[in-house]
Amino acid sequence: MGRVVVVTAVHGPSAFHLPDAWESLKGQELPPGWEWQWVIQEDGESDDVAPHVPRDDRVSFGQGRAGGPGVARTLALSRVSQDVDLVRVLDADDMLTPGALSRDVAVLSSRPHLGWTTAKVLDLLPDGSTVGFDQDPPEGAVERGAVLEHWQAHDYRAQVHPATLCVRRHLLAALGGWTALPASEDTGLLLALDAVAEGWFHGEPGLLYRKWPGQATSQPQHAQTVERDARMAVVEARAKALRHMRWQYPPNE
Repeated sequence: MGRVVVVTAVHGPSAFHLPDAWESLKGQELPPGWEWQWVIQEDGESDDVAPHVPRDDRVSFGQGRAGGPGVARTLALSRVSQDVDLVRVLDADDMLTPGALSRDVAVLSSRPHLGWTTAKVLDLLPDGSTVGFDQDPPEGAVERGAVLEHWQAHDYRAQVHPATLCVRRHLLAALGGWTALPASEDTGLLLALDAVAEGWFHGEPGLLYRKWPGQATSQPQHAQTVERDARMAVVEARAKALRHMRWQYPPNE
C-alpha cells in the first residue's frame, strides 16, 4: 500500500478556507493500492482553526508555537510516519484540481530517479475567474539546476510553483524540511530540491491558487526590499552550496 500525505499549514485568518481545501482533497482518486492522509498544522495555538478541521480518520490536526508556514509544515512532519512514500503541499487557502494527486503518484511511481513534481497553477481571482502563468515550461522532466537558472534570470521568480510540490518523504527529511525563513520558505525548498534531484512538471493544472487580501504574499512586508533581498540570498546560497557539494538524489552507489 502506497501513501501520500498532504501537508497543510494554517493560521487563524485563513482557517475559514479549509472546507474548500477539504472538498478538493476528498474528491481525489488515487491509483489502486494508494491512499492519502491529510496532516494539518496550525501555526500557533489558538481556538480559531479547530472548528474548521473536518472530522475524518484520514485527517490529523496539530498545533505548535508560531513561526510561519515553513515551521508549521516542518513540525507537521513529526506526524508523518516513516513508511509514507510521498508528501504533497496544499496551502490552507488553495484547492487541488481533479486528478492532481493521481498524476503525482503516477510519475513518481514510474520514474524512481525523480525526486519531486510540480504542476501548472491557475490563479483563482475573487470574482471566480482563473488566470494562468505565461512562463510554464513544457510538460516533462525538469533537469537539475534548471529552476535556479530561471529564478536567477527572472527577478527571483521560478518557472514552476512551490505550492504544488510533491516530494519523496525521505528526500524531504534529508533536506531538513522547509527553509527557516519568514517567507519564501517553499521557494527555498524547491531550489534545494532542484539542486540535488531531477523533477517533473505537469502541464495539466494541479492547483487553484487563491488570490485574496488576507494571503501572506499580498501583505506589504512580503515585498519589503531589505528582507526580500535577504531571503533570496539565503535561498540562493543554499542551492549553490548543495550543487557545489555534489550531493544528489538518487545517491551514488
